[in-house]
This record gives sequence, C-alpha cells and structure tokens, in this order.
Amino acid sequence: MYDVIVAGGGSMGIAAAYFRAKQGASVLVLDKYEIPNQMASHHGVTRMLRLSYGHGSSYVPLALESLKLWAELETSVGKELYRKTGAITIGYPDSEFVEMAIESAISNNIPYKVMTADELTDKWRGLDIPDDYIGCFDPSAGFLFSEDCLTAYKDEALKYGAEIHENEAVVSVEQEENFITVKTDKDTYHGAKVIVTAGAWLPKLLPELDLKIQPVRKTISWFKPHEDNLYGNDFPCYIFDTKDHGLYYGFPDFDDYGVKLGSMDNDINCEPDELNREYGAYEQDENDDRAFLERYMPQAAGELIDGKVCMFSRTPDDDFIIDVHPENPNIILAGGFSGHGFKFASAIGSILSDLSVDGTTTHDISTFKLSRFSKPDETLLS
Repeated sequence: MYDVIVAGGGSMGIAAAYFRAKQGASVLVLDKYEIPNQMASHHGVTRMLRLSYGHGSSYVPLALESLKLWAELETSVGKELYRKTGAITIGYPDSEFVEMAIESAISNNIPYKVMTADELTDKWRGLDIPDDYIGCFDPSAGFLFSEDCLTAYKDEALKYGAEIHENEAVVSVEQEENFITVKTDKDTYHGAKVIVTAGAWLPKLLPELDLKIQPVRKTISWFKPHEDNLYGNDFPCYIFDTKDHGLYYGFPDFDDYGVKLGSMDNDINCEPDELNREYGAYEQDENDDRAFLERYMPQAAGELIDGKVCMFSRTPDDDFIIDVHPENPNIILAGGFSGHGFKFASAIGSILSDLSVDGTTTHDISTFKLSRFSKPDETLLS
C-alpha cells in the first residue's frame, strides 16, 4: 500500500512525485515508457516559458510560481534548466492573442514593451512582418530544457525515496472503498491516493468521467538559417498570430540546433496508440512550417535539420484540467494541457502533491475544474 501512486510519469506526474516524496510519502510512479521519452508531449529539447500570456492573465500567477520552482530545481541539481532569452508575441491588428498578452502583463505588473513593426524589424533584422503588425516583448521569458527538467525531477524523486517503474503500462484505475487499485501489464498495486497524469491516455484510464480531451498529432521542425548568428543568442523566443498561417511559436538558434518552430493550428486528430510518428508522413509536416518562415523569417528557411512528431491533448476551451475526481476524493487527475502546459509543470506538480494530501491547495485552480464542462451554454439560454 503506497501513500500515492502516480499513473503517468511525464512532466506533471514526475514533478508531483518529487514534491510528494520530498514530504516523506511513499510514492510509486508508473509509466508506459522510459522517463523522459519520445512518445508523449515533452520531447524536442525545449519548451517556452513566458509571463505576458496570450492565453489569459489567470495563467500569470501560475507562471510566476513555476519560474520560482524551476529555479529551485536548477539550484538543487546544479545544471542549467532555464535560459532567459525574452519572448516576443507578434500579431495582426486586433489580434486577441496579442491583446491578451499585453493585458496579462499589465494586470499582473509584469515588465513588457509594446513594439511597432518598424521597431521589431529594427531590433531583430531576421523578421519580415507587415507594417500594421505589433508585438509585445516579454524580457523575463525564455525556454526550459524540457527533457533535462524531467530527468532532474526523476533523479530528485528517487533521492527522496520514490519508486519508479518504467516500461510498465497502467491498464486500469479501480476504485475500492478506502483505497485505489492500479493494474498494469505486469502487476497490481494499491494506493491510498492515485494521481492520474497520463496525457493523451487519460480518458482511457478514467472512462467514467467522459473527459472532453482530443489527442492531436503535432510536429516541430528545425531549420538551418541562411545566415549565421541572425537568429542566435540575441534572438528571442517568438509567437506569431497571423491571418494567413495561423498561430506559430518558436525558439532561437542556439548551440547549432537550428531555428525551431511549430504550429498551434493544423491539428490532425489521432488515437494515442495509433499515432503516425513519422515526420514527413504528411506534406504539411515540413511545408507549413517552411511557408511560415519564408513569409515572416525568410533567412531562417534554410535546410531542414530535423523534425519530430508529438501529441497535444486538447480540451474544448484549451484550458487545463486539474481536479479531484468528483466521485472519489482518492483520485486526482490532471490533463488536457492543449500544447501550452509544460512551462507550468513545476507548479502543477506542487498542486497535485497538495491535492493528494487532503484534496485542497492554496493555489487558485477554479479555472481548471471539471465542473466547467457541465455548465449550460449561456448562448443557448439567451
């Protein structure tokens, strides 16, 4: 009988295991693959962390807490996990995404600078943007080394006594009267509490909840710039909200990795166990990314260095799910991170650890409750 079983040792799960083990609890982590791995949503070297946030100001306190916790982890392991580069959110006139980034900075007293197209291209000559576009520069932003972050939490969790079983798939989470039984393809375990952080597999493990989560196939690409140093250490992370190509995000060229980018749009719905993981299986894998670069960052659209496939797990509103099971307080769940969750993994891991103690947390997670999906649609009542 464990105090806590973590079903899914990805970014949120392994962080939760660390925080709970650090408190002295007996913790078991189960994952279908190795930790980290190339099969979920955390691979690809880097993940962005920004404070002026286009998804809404309610995320900013969570981002600030995450940044603090990542810094603490970095100190604990003595390795660089976060690199501050700044980030620029660029978009067309009246872009709600850019407006939300600006509003979130203002309402949370975050340093920011609104920049015109001329100011943007004067500062970063690798950009080619329409004259009427604007940008919001976030100087505190940067990127996390995602796989290194998971490895750090894994190593620290082990140091505090957590038991980690890799390459052991969870088959079911069964509710008993006073505990939870977790069955895998190898064994059966019992826990006073279970934290289910299984990503795209979450709906299959908790079918009774009818979770509104859609796994989608996504790709990321790395390109070699035509000109050296143009998108290097002085270039920020970037988010573009465009009329013609949709919403794109990316990272500067560092350590000769190349310019990395991906699309928040152009989803292909999938089943997690049947995902086509071959980059280039669809023409859009490279072509869409290259077309974006040719329009907005033309000197970056050189040779394709690498490409990878991953999954987003989307909720209908692109907000997260972090909650206690409505029928059993011994089950805590988190998922539906919709392609923008990794930066918050440290804070969310801490929250899940809190919830696994007594079902409460000091953090405001009201936005992420399951109950929001059962509310009547106000448009139908008007």
